[in-house]
Amino acid sequence: MAKVAVLGHGVVGSGVVELFHKNKDSIEARAGQHMEVKYILDIRDFPDLPYHDKFTKDFQLILNDPEITVVAEVMGGLSPAFEYVKSLLEHGKSVVTSNKELVAEKGALLLHIAKEHNVNFFFEASVGGGIPIIRPMHQCLAANEITEIAGILNGTTNFILTKMIHDQMSFDDALKMAQELGYAERNPAADVEGRDTCRKICILASLAFGSHVYPNTVYTEGITNLTLEDVAYAEDWGGVIKLIGRAKKLPDGKLTAGVFPAFIGEHSQLANIDDVFNGVLIRGDATGDVVFYGRGAGKFPTASAVVADMIDVAKANTTSKSLSWEDSAENHVVDIQTVPFSFYLRFCSERGDECEAQLRELFPDSTWLARKKQPENEWAFITPVMTGLELQERLARLDEADQLLNRIRLLDY
Repeated sequence: MAKVAVLGHGVVGSGVVELFHKNKDSIEARAGQHMEVKYILDIRDFPDLPYHDKFTKDFQLILNDPEITVVAEVMGGLSPAFEYVKSLLEHGKSVVTSNKELVAEKGALLLHIAKEHNVNFFFEASVGGGIPIIRPMHQCLAANEITEIAGILNGTTNFILTKMIHDQMSFDDALKMAQELGYAERNPAADVEGRDTCRKICILASLAFGSHVYPNTVYTEGITNLTLEDVAYAEDWGGVIKLIGRAKKLPDGKLTAGVFPAFIGEHSQLANIDDVFNGVLIRGDATGDVVFYGRGAGKFPTASAVVADMIDVAKANTTSKSLSWEDSAENHVVDIQTVPFSFYLRFCSERGDECEAQLRELFPDSTWLARKKQPENEWAFITPVMTGLELQERLARLDEADQLLNRIRLLDY
């Protein structure tokens, strides 16, 4: 019998316990043994729940109970989650988690500790919620050399952009609707500023390329500066704007990684992923592009991935050799400003024709865009491919009266 503990009884934690009891027979059949939730750690009491007797506020009780072999950490945050998980692994207990911040910051260390103590640290739910992505990457796609990953990894921002694209709703109004529907937190900064997507692309890049990618090395830009004018110009270009997390292996072995709004062509598989859905594109040398699609968050989709990891841990008799990566050097991820892109640029200026003439001189061979009700002193265009450093050098030649309203990268998927 595998006796398990659950750390946290919030949205995901309660979903894990509910799903475990609801599907207990099929879960045990797949695990090949009886399984029982023995403890649930939470600072609150839940006297009205049918499993109220399983709650404890004492982590040491779980840590020192030799019967506990599997622990699900669904508390979120870095502390005390990191301290708890580290101690559990050192005590020979396998851990599964949905905690993206924990894996993005401490994944290399925790995987190393798990290997040292012949246990497992699994985190399928940390990136795609209910979308299987971690296991397919290190098992099903193991024969591939993965060269690139790109994904719509945050349902909140994708919902907001969908409303802006299809309903002509402003960013502020779309965010308010997302909050009213429960898709966005009261403080939505982690979502709309790109930090949530950053953590997820760090996990995927670390697994794909074998070296830990830390969030503080990844260029991160959110969607707060996007306007309906930008959406209109993207439509004229022939595409949409999506918040993309991206990592790519360079010929010298280093990586480029970033989170940023991007123009995506209308025929891309990522362009038509709307609402709160997520999509992850994996580019392999044998398979080509493979896309994983589904709901990336939510109580039961996320709980489903956590419980699936619990089953796999219960079945395992040794550490997974394929789910691993090493720590990395500080210069492992290159400065995104040195990476070439085409850019969408939008300007306005009181200099009128003089400014337009200078823009055409500075950016020859650009594709110029138009929109309905476009002011005479506003211009938008797509540049040829250049690095961010080269773009900055050209922009520095403009007059102080010329205002860059927005700059968005283009991606080809």
